[in-house]
Amino acid sequence: MSGYGRILCTRAAAAVGKIGRWAPPAAASVRAYRATAARLGSAAGPAAKTGSHILDTYVRPPIVLSHGKGSYVYDTAGKEYLDFTAGIAVVALGHSHPGVAAAVAEQAGALVHCSNLYHNVWAPRLAQRIVEETLAAFPQGTQGIYAGAAAAPPRVFFANSGTEANEGALKFARKYGKHVAEAGSLGRGASEALRGDPGLKHGIVCFTGGFHGRTMGALSATANPKYQKPFTPLVPGVQTARFNQAAEIGSFVDERTCAVIVEPIQGEGGVHQAQPEFLRALRRRCDQVGALLIYDEIQCGLGRSGRLWAHQLYPEDCSPDVVTMAKPLANGIPIGAILVSDRVAQIIKPGDHGTTFGGNPLACRAGCVVLDHIAAPEFLEHVQQAGRVLDQELARLLAPHMGRAVVELRGAGLLRGIQLRSDPAPVIDLARERGLLLVAAGGNTIRLVPPLNTGITDIKRGAAIVAECVGQLAA
Repeated sequence: MSGYGRILCTRAAAAVGKIGRWAPPAAASVRAYRATAARLGSAAGPAAKTGSHILDTYVRPPIVLSHGKGSYVYDTAGKEYLDFTAGIAVVALGHSHPGVAAAVAEQAGALVHCSNLYHNVWAPRLAQRIVEETLAAFPQGTQGIYAGAAAAPPRVFFANSGTEANEGALKFARKYGKHVAEAGSLGRGASEALRGDPGLKHGIVCFTGGFHGRTMGALSATANPKYQKPFTPLVPGVQTARFNQAAEIGSFVDERTCAVIVEPIQGEGGVHQAQPEFLRALRRRCDQVGALLIYDEIQCGLGRSGRLWAHQLYPEDCSPDVVTMAKPLANGIPIGAILVSDRVAQIIKPGDHGTTFGGNPLACRAGCVVLDHIAAPEFLEHVQQAGRVLDQELARLLAPHMGRAVVELRGAGLLRGIQLRSDPAPVIDLARERGLLLVAAGGNTIRLVPPLNTGITDIKRGAAIVAECVGQLAA
């Protein structure tokens, strides 16, 4: 437990109607809600599907979603869908979560935004909760954000999205690189060269299969030609190395590198998990050359892996200097955050970075409610159990297709991938027709990212529908 921060958020929860700790959704209330789905769904008509005034940047199926409850969403025709996308790993507590809804409604009537010209009540409370829960969940940590944390804990910067969080982390790394170069602490030859031009220590290393966002800095660290090619030239100074190839790290990460950015579990790239020896080698090499190790946990963090952070699945000598987060932090209210070690925080000064909307009281209050649930041991135990069940059910039901239509099953917790031999779009379309929403990932992979509090019965139901669709199309 985390002390004062937990007390503050618990009191806030009580003020909006005893929000309290996580519990599985009551079956009776879910059934009652589903009974009204058709009536509620009829509020929007077919014209809503045209989207003629929206820029055409997405390929979407011909349905319009109108509302949701728990692990289910409903379209304007009243059809029910079991949601194994969770808004791409965002609605960790499910749709229309009563605690989040109550907190947002009350805060909307009090103060939504005041900018960072002034303090607000909720940003420091959420920052404290993030720091305290992170440290409490990994007491064995001694490196990176955990180094000397008892006396000098890490700190938080709030943004509005995952790509903004990564942009901020890369900016901080560039300044940190200049600081290290000017300090002259890398050995005589390197120190003399870099001190003469501290701007030389600006290199960033990313990895194949990684996805860090669509804005220019984050896009430059996302090694996928599909996303990058239309927008070249990109931000200079970024190199791409092969994911999970520990032996190649020394060829890319050197004294001119200021940061390495990596996902402990890649989501968009096809649900690939980093090997412990790979992350350990990154940590060691970053220490040798004075570079920051940035973990992008925007999709795999905040309970998705069954631990508070995916990097907490690994030994303590794999710990990062910086963690970026976003997706589930406010259960769909836009928010992002950067958690930085004290040594990084010490070199960031007023004016170095900023945001108009980041840290607003509405998003941060919602974040307190979300974190109060996700950090609870019983909640994470449920994610672990649900992840095991999903893995077991997929392995059992897809066994007849392994080595043929199905190449591999991957993942941890409730971030799972099914790699197919061919394009997964037909399976995703058929599953949607049968009432299950899925999302694709790289390498012909179906990504399964249901809300983290999805019940075991619905986990099994989702796995069964996936297997039926794979079987039908493989026949």
